[in-house]
Amino acid sequence: MDTFAGYCGLYCQECKHRESTGCQGCKASKGTLFWGTCEVATCCMSKEHAHCGQCQDFPCATLKEYAFSETSGDNGERIKNLQAWQSVGFEAWSQGRQQ
Repeated sequence: MDTFAGYCGLYCQECKHRESTGCQGCKASKGTLFWGTCEVATCCMSKEHAHCGQCQDFPCATLKEYAFSETSGDNGERIKNLQAWQSVGFEAWSQGRQQ
């Protein structure tokens, strides 16, 4: 799985803050990002999942709050991504975005 495929379903390769902050994504930074420690990443890492879509509690209240917050600005897109990653796999999902 791509290192820029965030635990929360964000594809960090497309993040507008990545280059300006030098962010390597939550997986490479082990959940400590340019803005602080990510509760979603920390939880997912503790459960040894590749992403939140693999969790039996998906989508949990923490992920929903994060995905629908005003600061995320994605209106649940992360959750849709995670559903697709779990259903068709990350590689197929990412190839579909490039077409």
